[in-house]
Amino acid sequence: MIARLQGRLFEKSPNRIVIDVGGVGYDVFVPLSTFYGLGEPGTDVALRIHTHVRDDALLLYGFATRLEQQLFERLIGVSGIGPKVALAVLSGIEPVELIHAIERGDLARLTAIPGVGKKTAERIVLELKDRLPRAPAAPAEPGAGALGAPARVSEDVLSALLNLGYHRPLAEKAVERAFRTFGSASDIGFERALKQALRELAK
Repeated sequence: MIARLQGRLFEKSPNRIVIDVGGVGYDVFVPLSTFYGLGEPGTDVALRIHTHVRDDALLLYGFATRLEQQLFERLIGVSGIGPKVALAVLSGIEPVELIHAIERGDLARLTAIPGVGKKTAERIVLELKDRLPRAPAAPAEPGAGALGAPARVSEDVLSALLNLGYHRPLAEKAVERAFRTFGSASDIGFERALKQALRELAK
């Protein structure tokens, strides 16, 4: 089993990256909570890995922190939740906020995540409420990512939301509200804009 990968970031997209380790490219699925902290292609990267073995494939899921990995592994232990949905959950809500939502039994917040219906949210709360890892203190707000023209960043954010399963009309409104929040700023990075759009979708 692969438990950790360290190498050079070859390419990245919001839910999938390739890590070059000694000339071998490893395809790794990641949640947005991990994606936010990645550098640009060519930079060094080290991730915790959960190896998921199926009859027809061996899939790798990467996490920047132990907390993200613990939450992922607890989520896939919930009946009816596979790695794809678990990754969607971690992409739709920050790890610490997820812990608090489960502790509060906040079904409205959980069902705002694409792919999580009421029954799934109820199972998550029921099965994980007493098995949650301890949440650390809330991290500081990360800085903006790479700079880019607002129109191009807006298109990239919309594409990322659609890939995560949000319907286009809802995603377009969230992107519009997110950029309205930033006002006339012209140096909005992709990660910062995407994070704000996800906040808008959670309202």
